[in-house]
Amino acid sequence: MEKETMLEVNDLHVYYDNIHALKGISLKVKKGEVVSLIGANGAGKTTTLQTISGLIPSKMGKIIFEGEYITKTPCHLICKKGIAQVPEGRRIFARLLVKDNLKLGAFTVNDTPENLEKDRAKFYEVFPRMAERKNQMAGTLSGGEQQMLAMGRALMSRPKLLILDEPSMGLSPLFVKEIFSVIKRLKESGVTILLVEQNAKMALSVADYAYVIETGRITMEGKAKDLLNNPDIKKAYLGA
Repeated sequence: MEKETMLEVNDLHVYYDNIHALKGISLKVKKGEVVSLIGANGAGKTTTLQTISGLIPSKMGKIIFEGEYITKTPCHLICKKGIAQVPEGRRIFARLLVKDNLKLGAFTVNDTPENLEKDRAKFYEVFPRMAERKNQMAGTLSGGEQQMLAMGRALMSRPKLLILDEPSMGLSPLFVKEIFSVIKRLKESGVTILLVEQNAKMALSVADYAYVIETGRITMEGKAKDLLNNPDIKKAYLGA
């Protein structure tokens, strides 16, 4: 049985003044899958994610989430509809405690404090290190710990679609391994993920489907395992 499409992007065009950044991007994310978007720096990956999240307006094209057009929807309403993005560079609230960063992540969730505390407890189970640091200023955490916190903050909003932008950037190999271990666990628990990641090999190893973007256009797509073994992909992105 074919999985239901959760997110569909059709012929998306985005400009920065006179610069044509996205030139007809089209992609789909099916419910329960991890879809990866790979490409070189400046190819348009982050612009694609930010346009989906409502942070950047599109000139043309359609964005459909769970059958609803959200192309012109403000970003705060997109978040309420169930799309949460973990931005490149993490952007945690450095002067707030870890536990307060998580509390802000649940701002759009209409539920009892008791149930929200259960959500936070689940996060601490996934990231035990954060439980030890819950009363610590977020800005004093290491880069890897801040990435964990940024992911937890997004998960506190109970997203239907989790968007991850370069989750391993600037992290040590040990933290990269830990972050991708969490992504795999989220996938196994049924979380739908759209992933942009500079480490193409890691991204393709965890994804179900993948798209290759070059200078604002999708140039290749397919099952992630097929792209992982594609000679052109190996040469361009996997260092083979």
